[in-house]
Amino acid sequence: MVSCVRKDWQGSEVGEASLELKVAKEETSAHIVHRALVRQLNNARQGTACSKTRAEVRGGGRKPWRQKGTGRARAGSIRSPLWRGGGVIFGPKPRSYETKMNRKERRLALTTALMGRTDDLIVVEEIGDNLARPKTQELLGAIGRWGAAETDKVLLIIPERHENLYLSARNVPRLRLILAEQLNVYDILNADKIIATGSALEKIQEVYGE
Repeated sequence: MVSCVRKDWQGSEVGEASLELKVAKEETSAHIVHRALVRQLNNARQGTACSKTRAEVRGGGRKPWRQKGTGRARAGSIRSPLWRGGGVIFGPKPRSYETKMNRKERRLALTTALMGRTDDLIVVEEIGDNLARPKTQELLGAIGRWGAAETDKVLLIIPERHENLYLSARNVPRLRLILAEQLNVYDILNADKIIATGSALEKIQEVYGE
């Protein structure tokens, strides 16, 4: 179990929050988290790169010159891979980069990654109640009061979508807003600071706890 300080909108400490999730063994934790990260990045690839072979390039059906007697190297097509404008040898073709991983392993990797970032975890009270209207500067000011530097990449975890909060956060490049039930390994590892509301932490415990 890990205990974290809970802060209010002004950045003052108002209590504590706890999180208890199952983690992988120390000797295998780095390996399973790495596998989950590679899987997520591979599955995000489109795999639509495509080049044409000599059979697919338009033209080249006629032999450019006769086989013998010209003094030049023999050639059968102007679309040979050796020619400018010719086909591509062993070029990329559409393919799937999908990598499989067992559901229990994925969940264990996620909880292990999250528990490994508890030193950078900041628990706050409900944010939406303090945003009567969409205001990016007010949200950034609160994030600064909570302990995140201006240059930090921040992952903000909330229990459910809040329209004013979404509109306030969507235009900030270094701020990533995500629902508690949509956590992923990449966002957890990529963030410098992780901010979660108390109810989001309860949601994480409910969804990913044993």
